[in-house]
Amino acid sequence: MEKKKENNKIKTSVWDKVFVVCNTLFMVLFVIITLYPVLNTLAISFNDGTDALRGGIYLWPRKWTLQNYSTVLQRQNLITGAYITVARTVLGTLLALAANAVLAFIVSRKDFLFKRELSLFWVITMYVNGGMIPTFLLYRGLHLTNSFWVYVIPGMFSAFNMLVIRTYMAGIPDSLEESAQLDGAGYTTIFLKIISPLCKPVYATVALFVAVGQWNSWFDAMLYNRMSSNLTTLQYELMKLLSSVTNQSASAEAMKNAAGTVTPTSVRAAATILTMLPIVCLYPFLQRYFVTGLTIGGVKE
Repeated sequence: MEKKKENNKIKTSVWDKVFVVCNTLFMVLFVIITLYPVLNTLAISFNDGTDALRGGIYLWPRKWTLQNYSTVLQRQNLITGAYITVARTVLGTLLALAANAVLAFIVSRKDFLFKRELSLFWVITMYVNGGMIPTFLLYRGLHLTNSFWVYVIPGMFSAFNMLVIRTYMAGIPDSLEESAQLDGAGYTTIFLKIISPLCKPVYATVALFVAVGQWNSWFDAMLYNRMSSNLTTLQYELMKLLSSVTNQSASAEAMKNAAGTVTPTSVRAAATILTMLPIVCLYPFLQRYFVTGLTIGGVKE
C-alpha cells in the first residue's frame, strides 16, 4: 500500500512538472508573439528609411537615424493635436471617474428606489444606441460640434464603468457606513472619506479604461471637429499621416532631405511609437490596481 501511494505521488509530481514546463513555454511564446510587432516597429522607426526598404530588420536597427521622428514632429498641427489629446485625456478621465463614481455610489445604496430598473435600463444602452446620424444631430443641437467639450461630455458616463464601480462598492461591508452614520456622518462624508479610499483599485481600473479610450480616439475629431484645425487630436493627425503616406506613388516613395531619407514605412513606424509611448509609460503605475479592481468589481456573489 505504501509503495502504491509513493508511486501515485511520483506520477502526480511528474505531471505537475510537465504542466509547469508547458505553461511556461506557452507564456514565453505568447510574450514573444505580443512584443515582436512592437519591437519591430521600434527598430524600423530608428532605421534609415531607404535602408529599411531592403527589409531584413527585425529587432535592431541596421542604420540608426532620428530623422523619422524629426519628420513626424515637424508635421503641421501635430503639436496642437498633442495638446488637445493630453487635455481631453486628463480632463475626460477625471470627470468620467467622478461622474461614474458618484452615480455608482447612489445606485449601490440599499434604500435607493428603482435601482434594479435603472440598472436594467443602463445595461440596455450598452447594446442599443440611436445611431451615428441621430447622435450627430443631437450633438449639433446641443452646440457640442466644433467644440472641445464634445470630447469630454459624451464620455462622462459609461454604463459598463458605472456597473463595475457599483459592484465593487456593493462588496464593502455595510457596517462601515452604519458606524459612520451613528457618528453623524452624511452621505457626502461617507462617500469621500470611507467609500472612495476603499475603492482605489476599481477607480484605477476605470481610469485606465477611460484614459486609453480618450487617448486613442480619433473618429470623434473627424466627425465633429473636422473643420476646426485648432481642435484636432494627435490620433486624428496620425490617421491623416498614415493615409497620406499610404497613398503616395512609388516614384515618391523616398522623401529626401538634408539629414537623410525617410519613407512612408519609417515615418509610420515613428508616428506609431510616439502615440503609443504615453500609455505604455502610464500602465505600470496602475497595473497593481488593475487585476484587483477588475476581478472584484466585475463579479458579484
